[in-house]
This record gives sequence, C-alpha cells and structure tokens, in this order.
Amino acid sequence: MADSKKTLRVTQIRSTISLPSDQGKTIRALGLGKMNKTVEQVDNPAVRGMLFKVKHLVKVEEI
Repeated sequence: MADSKKTLRVTQIRSTISLPSDQGKTIRALGLGKMNKTVEQVDNPAVRGMLFKVKHLVKVEEI
C-alpha cells in the first residue's frame, strides 16, 4: 500500500533581504534560501503555519 500523504511544492519567489530575521529563519527552515529554489514539503499544520508566515515570499502548489 502506497503512502498517500499530501505534499506541497514550495518555490521562493522573493528575496529575504531587508526582512525581519524571523522570516529569513522560516525560509531556511523550509529548505529554501535562494530565489526560484523549489522544495517539496509534507502537508501538515506545522508547515502550513510556516508558509502562512512567509506567504508573501513563496508560491505554493498542491501535488
């Protein structure tokens, strides 16, 4: 039986220059850090909370 956890494709679309340090740390915790870098994250409340905090810096797609 395949593991059917939902995943999110997260792409950083804006730079973290001149933003509060907590937003930069959140971007790093998501595995991002450079413009146009894309990572896949498991869809859970913790990741959703991080994405909400930096929603103006990232693009999110459900897979």
